[in-house]
Amino acid sequence: MRQGPGPKAGGGGGRGGAAGGGAAAGCSGLPAPSFSVLTALSSGTRQGYAGSLSHDLSDGHKPAWHHVAVTADRKPIRVIAHRGASEDAPEHSLAAYRKAIEDGADGLECDVRLTADGHLVCVHDRRVNRTSNGRGAVSAMELAQLAELDFGSWKAPADRAETPDSADPERTTVLTLERLLRLVADAGRPVDLAIETKHPTRWAGQVEERLVRLLDHHPLPGEVRIMSFSARSLRRVHLAAPGVPTVFLMQFLLPRHRSGRLPPGNGIAGPGIRILRRDPEYVARAHRAGHEVHVWTVDDEPDVELCAQLGVDAVITNRPRTVRDQLARLG
Repeated sequence: MRQGPGPKAGGGGGRGGAAGGGAAAGCSGLPAPSFSVLTALSSGTRQGYAGSLSHDLSDGHKPAWHHVAVTADRKPIRVIAHRGASEDAPEHSLAAYRKAIEDGADGLECDVRLTADGHLVCVHDRRVNRTSNGRGAVSAMELAQLAELDFGSWKAPADRAETPDSADPERTTVLTLERLLRLVADAGRPVDLAIETKHPTRWAGQVEERLVRLLDHHPLPGEVRIMSFSARSLRRVHLAAPGVPTVFLMQFLLPRHRSGRLPPGNGIAGPGIRILRRDPEYVARAHRAGHEVHVWTVDDEPDVELCAQLGVDAVITNRPRTVRDQLARLG
């Protein structure tokens, strides 16, 4: 997604697990996917909405969302850590994801890009300039080159005024998706994983192909979802692994999506929080269309409260512990 913390002006975030897991091998040489595991990953996803939100439209002085009642049978709102606990640790770092799991996040969110030698790495921006001490496009660099860069020293640990002389590799090394999958598998509890494919890219469909293979090779106890702003990318996922839930991300609400409908095959709407501020009724329309609603990036207290009132299904946040605590107080 397009919001998030970062040092310089410009674009990307990455991190890693070298000496905390190493610049793990990518997907090269993996067996062709059977998709049996991938189909099972979607078993916990609701493709429909079990009940309609109740609206009392008799009061013309209050917005309709003010009257939304979240019924008792609704599941609690899931809290998904945006690039890990990225308020406390460098985004997309192994340390940020460990912290998010410790903070009780229901799931983790990451962006993936394909390197020149075929490895999926967790980096948000097309170029490494913003969150590393290097320059260049991720797609033009090999994993070994990325592993030499420092992706985390720009963000000092919360408990220290200055960056330590000896940087923690779990905060500074580029993180491969394979290493993140191993972390989630070893979490000791089911943790969901929401993976965003970044487009456009020179590798186009190879991103989805490698991603599906890697997921089939690393089954997880929690649910795995694929997200993208690109309907074409999600279509590729459907063709390769029809059982995997997909989230259609939206920065703006186009006229064809205002009714709550999504591109064919997508069961989850992913609106930015700005959409809900402008059009809170969208959540009810999406639910009536049979879709879950996962909202990004929800950090501020008024936005958390709005999402709770509207009955969204998940919030994606840089502050998982803080947001979990607020939702608990809101009941």
